[in-house]
Amino acid sequence: MKTLLLSSAAALSMICTAAFAEIELKIATDSGTNDAPSGLAIAKWAERIEEGSNGEIDVKVFYQDELGSQLEVFDLFVAGEVDLMLSWPSTSYDKRIGVVNTPFMVSSWEEASEAFGHNGWASEIMNEVFGGIGLKYLGAWPEGFAGVATRGTFSTNIEDANDIKVRVQPFFPIPNTMQALGYQTEALEWGEVFTSIQTGVVDGDSGNVIYWDYEFFGELLDYYVHTRHDFVTGNILANADTFDGMSDEHKQLILDTSAKMMDERFSGARAEDEANIARAVEGGMQYIEPSEEEVAAMKVAVRDAVWPLMEDQIGADIMDKIRAKAN
Repeated sequence: MKTLLLSSAAALSMICTAAFAEIELKIATDSGTNDAPSGLAIAKWAERIEEGSNGEIDVKVFYQDELGSQLEVFDLFVAGEVDLMLSWPSTSYDKRIGVVNTPFMVSSWEEASEAFGHNGWASEIMNEVFGGIGLKYLGAWPEGFAGVATRGTFSTNIEDANDIKVRVQPFFPIPNTMQALGYQTEALEWGEVFTSIQTGVVDGDSGNVIYWDYEFFGELLDYYVHTRHDFVTGNILANADTFDGMSDEHKQLILDTSAKMMDERFSGARAEDEANIARAVEGGMQYIEPSEEEVAAMKVAVRDAVWPLMEDQIGADIMDKIRAKAN
């Protein structure tokens, strides 16, 4: 009986803490269910915020599609209906957000850490760009280097890719990048991809780390070519109005917990990506690394075709910074 009373008291305390919290925050991700790495990350972030606030903040967590599509949830975020996000954002508000998808900007995990780490040169650019639409950039949440996953056929060079149609995310400059790599492209929302591969509308998916292609389309896809044309990273963001309206103590809590989230991700993402490659291979997907010569040719072709377009869309000043740092 004593144990039961104590358990009931603890449960009541938790309910009362949430009920009487001074602030309610909504955290969402546009990519990832509750058991996906991104979903687990925002759940942990929410837990740390609640614990660090000593019950002053109650955090509601929303996973992929629970508040709408990728575009719809970003609309809510910009409008202030969502306060914090782990996002792979749309470029519909500001073409400069396309800087997140700059192809061949970094070529290794070491370069990525230098660019996107604390006070990294790419992080400074991201903060400037997101600030323009009322968002505060808190850090990167890296996944790894992108590739192309296909069914029935594959290519490791630009010429052989001409007969392959792949799904692309409808965000600038992703379609342009894949076209420069030789592929035919079809812009599709995530929820349309499985059926489109199954029915032959497209031959595969592009622009993701292998986790997504094997986890969601593994029964359909045969090959994953690791082109490494893009460093895929989510963005840890806050609505600027929400953040600015917080006390200094709560602001610091958001900064500290998001920094911890980023640091943990950087320390584990590479090993996680390698483990996902091994899991996909074990499950029957063929993993292919293009040769150094093939990757070098891709890099030249894509930079020549896409970077000038990016200069027109996101500005010469930003592209000059990227050119000065990119190898």
